[in-house]
Amino acid sequence: MENKNLKSEKDYIKMYQQKGFTSNFMMVNHKLVGTETKTEYYPIDITVVAEHRFEGISNPSDMSMLYVIETRDGNKGTVLANYSPASNTSTAEFFKAIPNKNVSQKANIFEQEKQNS
Repeated sequence: MENKNLKSEKDYIKMYQQKGFTSNFMMVNHKLVGTETKTEYYPIDITVVAEHRFEGISNPSDMSMLYVIETRDGNKGTVLANYSPASNTSTAEFFKAIPNKNVSQKANIFEQEKQNS
């Protein structure tokens, strides 16, 4: 039950890295780009296999989402998106454009824990 101790985005990212989700991505010109490979991805190229929402401690409208993803070419990693009132909306628009059939919770560390119990 080690997952019950996860508190911050950093804790979740570390746990997913231990599960093989080690690639990092950033938004560039409305595309998701692998920071190491420089490969560009469109929403159709991404499968979200888990997501976690975090609310700000002092201001609940300061929110972030951790997306755990797999790309069409097999890269597995995480994307941390800030959804505060002042944040850039291109990341939100990108993730909203991912087809519903490409979104699941199959790699969610809490779902896996339930299945293994």
